[in-house]
Amino acid sequence: MNYDCLIVGGGIAGLQAAIQLGRYKHKVLVLDSNDGRSVICKNYHNILGYPDGVSGPELRELGKKHAESLGVEFVHEKVEQAEKADGGFVVSAESGNKYSGKRILLATGVMDRMPPFPELMPCLGISVYVCPDCDGYEVKDKRTIVLGSGNAGANMALTLSYWTNDLVFINHEKKVPDQEFLEKMREENIEYVEETIEKVLADDDKFKGVRLENGKEITGDRGFIAFGGNEIKSGLAKQLGVERLENKHILTDPRSKMTSVQNVWAAGDVAAHSEQVTIAMGEGAQAAIWIHKSLLQDKN
Repeated sequence: MNYDCLIVGGGIAGLQAAIQLGRYKHKVLVLDSNDGRSVICKNYHNILGYPDGVSGPELRELGKKHAESLGVEFVHEKVEQAEKADGGFVVSAESGNKYSGKRILLATGVMDRMPPFPELMPCLGISVYVCPDCDGYEVKDKRTIVLGSGNAGANMALTLSYWTNDLVFINHEKKVPDQEFLEKMREENIEYVEETIEKVLADDDKFKGVRLENGKEITGDRGFIAFGGNEIKSGLAKQLGVERLENKHILTDPRSKMTSVQNVWAAGDVAAHSEQVTIAMGEGAQAAIWIHKSLLQDKN
């Protein structure tokens, strides 16, 4: 079956685009590997209409039901390859299945480099965070521990000093930050610990602190993760010849969200300068509007 549009990625940007395209009565398929940021976040706090927050899984489920009510189809597939074919595109999944479409929207997202502490997972979005723009407010005047590495962790600690004066940066990987960061942390009275973390201390979704490899426990009310080296999931864009930045984020036209390759769009965290749920929603809708316009042009 040849779809009007293939959407790779069933996160927030992909779902918003699917809803918009469904309302245009287009035949749309969302291919979702179900392993994105929105799958693991237990609470988003800065979204219009949700003053008490909403979890990523809940938002995803609402979006999927909405899109399905408009005729959008979903498959649980991890796409490994994308190529141009017969005036459109064909994607190949890990399962061996192939799907074709006239247009393609890449909403494949980003995944943070997470340390291997299972206790962190229930806390994400509730008492442990990754984005200061989303959740810096949540650590306001609270004792906060930054679990991180090198410059990325030091920069996070300095960023959070806007919200709280009680900060500890634990440099788990012992990559020494630049001297400039060390001096600024001293100026801001940020405690700096260069030790390996042995275990994260948590009571279900309530972060309590960490135990270091030397046996010392450092307690805190909130945690932030900042290891750097996040995975930008733009490999499919590279296969299609799409222009990317050096950091692998996809460049798009600011008006239409189309990439440098005709009929290939990108939206959400995988695109340049996004990494916000609310922006991902807007980009998804914006891309869908212009995908619709391009499909109309084919008929005229």
